[in-house]
Amino acid sequence: MRPVFGGIDFGTSNSTVGVMTGNRARLVALEGEQVTLPSAVFFNFEDNQTYLGRKAISEYTDGAEGRLMRALKSVLGSSLVHEKTRIKAKYIAFTDIIGMFVANLKAKLEADVGDAVDTVVLGRPVRFVDEDDKADADAQNELEKAARAQGFKNIAFQFEPIAAALDYEQGVAREELALIVDMGGGTSDFSVVRVSPERARSTDRKDDILANRGIHIGGTDFDRLLSIAHVMPELGYLTPTKDGKRNLPAGYFIDLATWQRINLLYTAKAMNDLKQIRYEAARPDLVDRMMAIVERRYGHALATIVERAKIALTDHERTSIDVGIHGATFSAPLTRLGLEETIRGDVGRVTATVEQTIRDAGIAASDITAVFLTGGSTAIPLARQSILALVPGAQVVEGDMFGSVGLGLALDAQRKFG
Repeated sequence: MRPVFGGIDFGTSNSTVGVMTGNRARLVALEGEQVTLPSAVFFNFEDNQTYLGRKAISEYTDGAEGRLMRALKSVLGSSLVHEKTRIKAKYIAFTDIIGMFVANLKAKLEADVGDAVDTVVLGRPVRFVDEDDKADADAQNELEKAARAQGFKNIAFQFEPIAAALDYEQGVAREELALIVDMGGGTSDFSVVRVSPERARSTDRKDDILANRGIHIGGTDFDRLLSIAHVMPELGYLTPTKDGKRNLPAGYFIDLATWQRINLLYTAKAMNDLKQIRYEAARPDLVDRMMAIVERRYGHALATIVERAKIALTDHERTSIDVGIHGATFSAPLTRLGLEETIRGDVGRVTATVEQTIRDAGIAASDITAVFLTGGSTAIPLARQSILALVPGAQVVEGDMFGSVGLGLALDAQRKFG
């Protein structure tokens, strides 16, 4: 009997599932005909239903009362991984919510192949957690436990940039030394890999992988920095107390700017703290805006507006972040130069990681013949330009921005389990 297996790319922003048809990898439809599924969960308090993906986001933006969870992958390796969040009268562990999302991906895979699937290759970043090997290993273990709880028995992991390399290799006509750049929502991962039509048929590729590195910086980090620098001041961040002796406490502003921490604001304690902050503020009118956003649970909608502004600056020189809810109406103008100045430090850390990856491979940058770009954050002009400047002689190849890793994981599953 033919073994049944697949590859799952559980991403910070979007997820995909890959499967083999003959010797070709393809992506499974996860929401209607869409092969990508936003990594979002919405618990609707009105109809007591749980929605995933685009439907989760639309239920939230349409104003249904409930709890939206996004960037769940970022919980892995963080202090939140062992915590629970309140959903109406119940407390649910973040790992159980991750398991719920993985269960949906498994169900879509099984519906596509028409059979039960207990064998999978899961993608993982090169680093879940920077410079902490134990925390990094713990993060992978938590993801594996979540997958096993949903019925997967045979589980392997593959680095996401290696999976992207396997996808890229399907289209090469000759041997190449490729730099694989995978910049997603939560991490940026890099590999230097030898690829060729002949090597693609080999089951042992250890000697072809010259170097792997990753850093815990991605699109949601750029969103956070953008929000802190350009939106949070409109809500009172960095403004002084009325006695002028200090600035207002920063913690809740940082939480509101951070995808996976937004829900922490929706508690009675947080609102009471904000009332005290307002009392102490030299500009209580700005804190009123902050309180209106929290009270109306508008945090994820605000984060989405910031994300859209970031994306708009890929093709435009200027845009604005416009908020218009009762109690919080303002506009924050934004330019591409402003975005670049805001994220320049993190982009510099990403670029330094690419440089170190090339050094780890024991080669010169001029030896790289191709750069394969995948992941949504490779579209950010400053990030893209900074990385490509390191390898000016290399051919630039655009991968499927959101699907290359899922396709590569299916190919890897065939090598491991086929």
